[in-house]
Amino acid sequence: MEELLAQTGYQVHGLKRDQQIEGTVTNVTSRTIFFDVGAKAEGIVVDREFEAAKDYIKALKIGDKVSLRVLYPENETGQVVLSLKGEALSSAWKHLLKAKDAGEEISVVVKETVKGGFLVNSFGVVGFLPTSQLGEALQKKQSDLEGKNLKVKVIEVDKTQNRVVFSEKAVSEKEKLEKIKGLIAKVKEGEIYEAEITGTMPFGAFAKIKVDNHDVEGLIHVSEMSWEKIDNPEGFYRIGDKVKIKVISKDESQSRLSFSIRQLTEDPWKNLIGKYQVDLHVVGKVSRLVASGAFLELEPGLEGFIHISKIPVEKQIKVGDSLDCFVEAIEPEKRRISLGLVLTEKPVGYK
Repeated sequence: MEELLAQTGYQVHGLKRDQQIEGTVTNVTSRTIFFDVGAKAEGIVVDREFEAAKDYIKALKIGDKVSLRVLYPENETGQVVLSLKGEALSSAWKHLLKAKDAGEEISVVVKETVKGGFLVNSFGVVGFLPTSQLGEALQKKQSDLEGKNLKVKVIEVDKTQNRVVFSEKAVSEKEKLEKIKGLIAKVKEGEIYEAEITGTMPFGAFAKIKVDNHDVEGLIHVSEMSWEKIDNPEGFYRIGDKVKIKVISKDESQSRLSFSIRQLTEDPWKNLIGKYQVDLHVVGKVSRLVASGAFLELEPGLEGFIHISKIPVEKQIKVGDSLDCFVEAIEPEKRRISLGLVLTEKPVGYK
């Protein structure tokens, strides 16, 4: 064997588990795809790994070169067992981004119903289809959608946050949306409207405004809801709530508006320098705990931070506690107030 390989000049590579390698497709069957990976035996993607990447595999042909991960350098028949998941997911994200930029229609499979919409699968990537992005026909058939294939458009892609959002009505109500584009063209950035909350998600809330007596929907991102830190928009606003919003951006090509509630209220940091000074005694309520310390709400929209090194070991702090503190430092450019804890007794170990 070794002599034959030497005569052909073929290089045999030793492989290790989890190693990333390149392989060339040599054959594809209904349940297995075979690769030349430069080893003594062929490489295979089979069983659950084949199923996980089947949409990607459909597009592969003999001779294609792809990136693979070694699961087992050798199985009981001597073959190299491989995974295509990483390559398939990378390809899927590229496909989704391209579809969004081009406004292409793609197919998704509805996996399950969740609060506010549906989880759907597209090329192995699980995304979100909000109920508000269903056309009128499907709005009436929501209980029958699980397992169904739907034609959609991609309206948001963020690989770093593992988030992709789809719209079915962008396909089924294309003409209606073209009309909405015309309405959005009449909306100007900076204008203020009375709006109604139509849905809430972990990343923000949807709200509709009236333009020429027609409803036009936009997104209030969680960062634009309030000067306060909001961990759960779903508990901050309810469907049907009336709010005043400011239009902060628009994308006519995607029929999208972005709103802000926060920008219509005063930034509490503007009056900070005159109100808070170093060594000032303050009382704050613990709003959240992190590994490095505790955040305290001093007033709506304004938090201070106590570093863990300033908290005695024996001091047990929990969310909701009111603490006596003093201001150690103020950094307006970083929107940060550093606090110290007012101690009423000597810490353990103090000499």
